[in-house]
Amino acid sequence: MADRLEDHLADLAESGRRYVAPLAAERIRARGERRLRRRRAAAVSGGALLSAALVLGGLSLASAPREPAEPAGPPTPTASPFVPPTPAPGEEYAGELGYVYGAVAEGDGTVRVTVERLRATRGTVAPTGVVHTLVLPGRTPVEARRLTGGEPADVELDRLVEPLADGPRWVFVIDYDSAGRVQSLREAFWLDG
Repeated sequence: MADRLEDHLADLAESGRRYVAPLAAERIRARGERRLRRRRAAAVSGGALLSAALVLGGLSLASAPREPAEPAGPPTPTASPFVPPTPAPGEEYAGELGYVYGAVAEGDGTVRVTVERLRATRGTVAPTGVVHTLVLPGRTPVEARRLTGGEPADVELDRLVEPLADGPRWVFVIDYDSAGRVQSLREAFWLDG
């Protein structure tokens, strides 16, 4: 009888272990579901936006005067050669590696940061000469390690304004979606000097 009870308890414990998902797996699954919802919402809103743009473009062409247009002047150069990276086919995000510094909290809940693009070669980083400014929501998610005292943590950008206000010493991978919007920042602690 005692052997049968012990076997039953062992089977019960094993079945419990099979059906319990670790907390980390739940977080990963939740992040994946959020990304999938964002991708679907972007596809729906992008299709509606494209339709509206085509209709408005057609209307503006139909109502445009038929007079010859004045020749355009020479194009004005842009202040920065920065172009947001776009995801490769089949990828959800594209990443930019760079120093993030000069963080300033704006009054409207946003954070302005300066990014100096870097190129990683065999564990070392070298500047590419492209420097640009991003204005991001303070709630932008940041995966940090050294900035949070050595322990991996997910924080919001507005909590990191003070450490990021100094010179270019924190290396981040900045994740852009297909529309060129920043989705998150990840501290590249393995390259940070």
